[in-house]
Formats: sequence, structure tokens, C-alpha cells
Amino acid sequence: MKYNRVFGIVLDSVGTGAAPDADKFGDVGSDTLGHVGEFYEGNLDIPNLQKLGISNLRETPIEGVAAADKPLAYYGKMREISAGKDSMDGHWEMMGLPVEHALSLFPNGFPADLIDKLKDFSKRDVIVNKPYSGTDVIHDYGEEQMKTGALIVYTSGDSVLQIAAHEDIIPLEELYKICEYARGLVNEPPYVIGRIIARPYVGPDKDHFTRTANRRDFTLEPTGDIDLNRLQDAGYEVIGIGKINDIFSGHGISRGYHNESNHNGMEHVLETMGQDFNGFSFTNLVDFDAMYGHRRNPKGFGAALMEFDQQLGEVLAQLKDDDLLMLTADHGNDPGFRGTDHTRELVPVLAYSPSFKQIGESLGVRETFSDFGATILDNFGVNNVKGTSFLADLK
Repeated sequence: MKYNRVFGIVLDSVGTGAAPDADKFGDVGSDTLGHVGEFYEGNLDIPNLQKLGISNLRETPIEGVAAADKPLAYYGKMREISAGKDSMDGHWEMMGLPVEHALSLFPNGFPADLIDKLKDFSKRDVIVNKPYSGTDVIHDYGEEQMKTGALIVYTSGDSVLQIAAHEDIIPLEELYKICEYARGLVNEPPYVIGRIIARPYVGPDKDHFTRTANRRDFTLEPTGDIDLNRLQDAGYEVIGIGKINDIFSGHGISRGYHNESNHNGMEHVLETMGQDFNGFSFTNLVDFDAMYGHRRNPKGFGAALMEFDQQLGEVLAQLKDDDLLMLTADHGNDPGFRGTDHTRELVPVLAYSPSFKQIGESLGVRETFSDFGATILDNFGVNNVKGTSFLADLK
């Protein structure tokens, strides 16, 4: 064991340029970090990510974020081999379980038999039933939902079934119960859906509706063994922060924290850094994706990156010599690109420990996200079945 604790942080949707197969997804030209930097015209202030090497891993540095002369971290990019570009696909692949078969998509809405079952179970009507932006759908239909008590059911370009409801009209526990029921309907053909997402919101009218932190993801159960289980089985602790527990349906998680925001998630990271444990802390910071990527808001995206960078400085200051920090993303969601869906991009990977004896070097372009998990398993002496470890490159 080289490191006693490994802290993995997923900056949800922070991609770094179109993947080689982006043409299959209509995402040629996407570049989340590049376009956010362009929007800020050289004023994107992320000094901690910069000194780790966030621009070193790119062919063209982020505007205003020069490549570091002596990067602290080992830096590279990872490409996805999973069939989709959803959070579930990305996280599962990181943990050694690429999603090899495409999940069900519903560009024309969900079939009548599925909607009828939701109506019968919930004793409520269903409205919308088509692809929609999550913020637009509550603006356009939220008042109707409040008046009728119906369920707002919608989807996106990913394999998701989302149910929105005002918290004053449908209590959270009822909404969660309906989503759990929906989860049970779509676990095998003809409908296999990656995530059922409860999307509660509050507010008096369409101009003041806001989605709350009570979102909950009901994810397809992992279809095989994952690296989190392998770590647990070997006796190591696995801590899930943010939606990690939901993404893996609780598999391989020793204990977890629910995040109210990116800021709160980083507070949980700092809290766990003060604890004596031997194992892996796995964090997802979803605000980049949910609040800014899907809403095509580069200003908010950049502001969130800068706030993260400030807290990253606190994390770097608290790392011990036998700690390893690994930063990455699960896909792109370019706020400077067309549409409102995830974008098929390469993702950054940065690895840093205060014990490194030399400046960081390139890890190249990794052939699969599974290299992330393989490196963690390698550190703890656990055999992996997918991916290639880069642990030996960290010196």
C-alpha cells in the first residue's frame, strides 16, 4: 500500500474537449473547460487547478489559465468506452464496469403502458411526457402541477425518467415512493433506464420556482462487480459523498454524506480528511452539471469552478504525505455548446500527493475511465479486472 487514503473527486460534467467518438453523439466541437475559459476572456481565476496542471493536459491551455512550468500533479485525460454519456455510465466505468449496451432512450416520450402504470400506482395524472429542460419544465408546467396534483414526467437525451413535483403538493416521501415504484418497472427489457430522478421544487409561481437539494437518483443496480465492492471485500473503508451512493445504489459504500451543494460537498471532503480511516473517499460535485451545464450558463459554471478552486486550496493544505488526491469528471456538459444535454468529451485526470519527489508529468490519454479505479485498487493491493493502473507513474 503506497497511500493510506485516496480522495477521489468527480467534478460532474467538467469535460476537456470532444472525445474521439463525439461524432456518434453529435458533440463534435464540444469543450466544456475551453468554452468556459473563452466566456471569461482570460479572467477565470483557478490558481490551485492551474498549479496542479489543469491546462498542461490540454493541447490548448484554458484561456487565462497558463500551463504550469512545474505542475504539482500528474496530469492526463481519459476517454470513455461506455455506450452512453450519462453520470451512471461514467461513474460505473471509473469503477471497472463500463456500460457496454445502450440503455433505453425516449426522444418521443415514454410509452403509454409505462405511463398508465405510474398513474395507477400514484393515483395521479401525468403531464408533459417528453424531453424537456428541467428548469423550463417547471416554469411551463409547475403551476398546472400545483393546481392538479399531477406528476410532471419528462426525460432528456440520456436514459433518465424524471418526475418533478412541488414539495407542498406532493410530499417528498410520496415522490420518492413513486420513483421507487418506477425504478422497479424499468430494470429489464423492453425498458432498461439508467436513472429515475426525483426532482422536487418550491416557490409560489412560475417566475419563482426553484429546484431543491432534495433531488434523489434511483439508479439501475450495478450489473456486475464494481471496484467499490472489491475494496470493501478486501477490508478497506469506502466513503461516498454526494450522489455516489445513489449512482451505485448503495453497493460498496461503507458510509455516506448527502450534499446540499458543491460547497457543502467540499466541506464533507474536508470533514473526512480529519478522520482516521484506511481506504477510499469518493465524491461527486453535481452543481457544475445540474445548475450550469444543462442550463447552458457559462458564467455560473465558471463561478462554480472558481469557488471549488478556493476550497481545493484547503484540501491541498490538509493532505498528508500518505494521502493521494485524484480529480476527474464523468462526462462533459458544455455550457457553450448547442442543446441542453451532456456532451461526449474526454475528461481530465489529475493525481497529487505531498509526498511526490518530482514535478508532475503527463499520464497521456487513458483508454478508459476504468484506469481511475484500477489505480486505486493497485494502491491497496487489490486485483482489478478492467483498466490499467498508472500508480507506478506517480513518483
